[in-house]
Amino acid sequence: MSEAAVGSVRQGVSDMPPWPQRIGFIAAVFGMFMAILDIQIVASSLNEIQSGLSASEDEISWVQTAYLIAEIVMIPLSGMLTRILSTRVAFTLSCAGFTLASLGCALTTSIEQLVILRAIQGFAGGAMIPITQAVSFSIFPRRVMGSVQAVIGMVVTMAPSVGPTVGGYITELMSWHWLFLANVVPGVLVCWAAWTFLDIDEADHAVARRLDVIGLVLIAVFLGSLEFVLEEGPGDDWFASDRILITTVVCVLAGVWFFTRTLRHDHPIVDLHAFANRNFALGAGLGFIIGIALYGLVYIMPLFFGYVRHYSSLQIGEVMFVTGLTMFCCAPVVGQLSNRLDLRVLLLAGLLLVGIGTMMNADLTVESGFWQFCLPQVIRGMGLILCIIPASRIALGTLPPAEVGNASGLFNVMRNLGGAVGLALLDTVRDIREDFHWNALIPAIDTGREVVVAEIAKYQAMLAGSVPDAYHAAVGMIAQRVSQQAMVMAFNDIFLWLGLIYLASVPLVFLLRKIEA
Repeated sequence: MSEAAVGSVRQGVSDMPPWPQRIGFIAAVFGMFMAILDIQIVASSLNEIQSGLSASEDEISWVQTAYLIAEIVMIPLSGMLTRILSTRVAFTLSCAGFTLASLGCALTTSIEQLVILRAIQGFAGGAMIPITQAVSFSIFPRRVMGSVQAVIGMVVTMAPSVGPTVGGYITELMSWHWLFLANVVPGVLVCWAAWTFLDIDEADHAVARRLDVIGLVLIAVFLGSLEFVLEEGPGDDWFASDRILITTVVCVLAGVWFFTRTLRHDHPIVDLHAFANRNFALGAGLGFIIGIALYGLVYIMPLFFGYVRHYSSLQIGEVMFVTGLTMFCCAPVVGQLSNRLDLRVLLLAGLLLVGIGTMMNADLTVESGFWQFCLPQVIRGMGLILCIIPASRIALGTLPPAEVGNASGLFNVMRNLGGAVGLALLDTVRDIREDFHWNALIPAIDTGREVVVAEIAKYQAMLAGSVPDAYHAAVGMIAQRVSQQAMVMAFNDIFLWLGLIYLASVPLVFLLRKIEA
């Protein structure tokens, strides 16, 4: 080997972080996985938790809502925490708080205690997500960033996809308490590894002395009330509810005050100037759109299988596992491609695949099951991983290292807000379109039509002797079939429109500046 080649190899080896930092990064990825997984891990076990704690339907929904609100408030604050405390201390405290809150959730005896502890769990664990992403850009050279972002991409996409599956199996085999107890041992190990190996920067306590406390309160009120409105709005019929209306006013006022103060303050709680970078602004916007599919599809598919097919939580998890498996298999390949190809090409292909794969489920019937969702899930899974890895590199890869921590929090907030907005819109659209299709179909139930008379007679004969009024019971069964068809048609509309959103976002890719892969 020539001397030049040896020098090149030495240079390639020396620019990698030392092994202790790599171990610390791996620990951070595990912590990030736990924090994202816990958003959805309770989704398929809410009934068991509700019965175990004697909670009402309104109360049990807060097991997820409290976590999401607290997490989305913490995420943008992570950059400030790492500057004040250092990355090692901030991450370790975040993981320790998450682990202790998880233990508390498992030992709780009332729904009120569980909701409070879930909020603490989400707030503490929320910092692990952007810190991990910031660490990856801080310690690894650009030449291996494709592989590094592939690992993070797998976590970001797989965790919400497999959450309901994992939660269903844990609850089925043990009890719902183990949804939280399962975090304790890994959490302790991650805390130890992060404290021992994630020493990559120094604390700057002077930042705490110039902390914008008013800005801190404003961002908490703004994001917390926004998430509350998005989570609770569909169920409360939006502005027909006084509490939604009041919370919206509070959100708008806090938001206007926060943005005005932040843009003028010398030391803002969150630096919004990252949005002046075109690639970051567009990348964060695309992250918002990606969040709609990432969290929206995980939400809407269980609804279809639960309401239309009456699948159990385990059956739903088994169907949805296809997406997670696809992303797991594709992530290493996409990571390598992102080192060799123009990231914009990969992002373009990803948006097209997500759009096409989503629209492939726009012709569902009441009999649709695993095989009708299998190929579309494979295509969507490939598309999502093709979106997430390039989007994060495009958004954060052109920023100075000192700005990455703050920008990582903003990027993750945009993705989570996309998920929150998507869930709210999906619920609202489903209700509106279901009513629309019901009103369009119900006139067909004309007792003078031969086909209707024949169907009523068939059901009447089947029910004869088992119910007092077989005729009206038969008519009710016909109406139930119409309701089910209206529901399926509403789901078809959602998949169609969701797919069109992704196809419509493709032109944004052409506005991005090319960066070195």
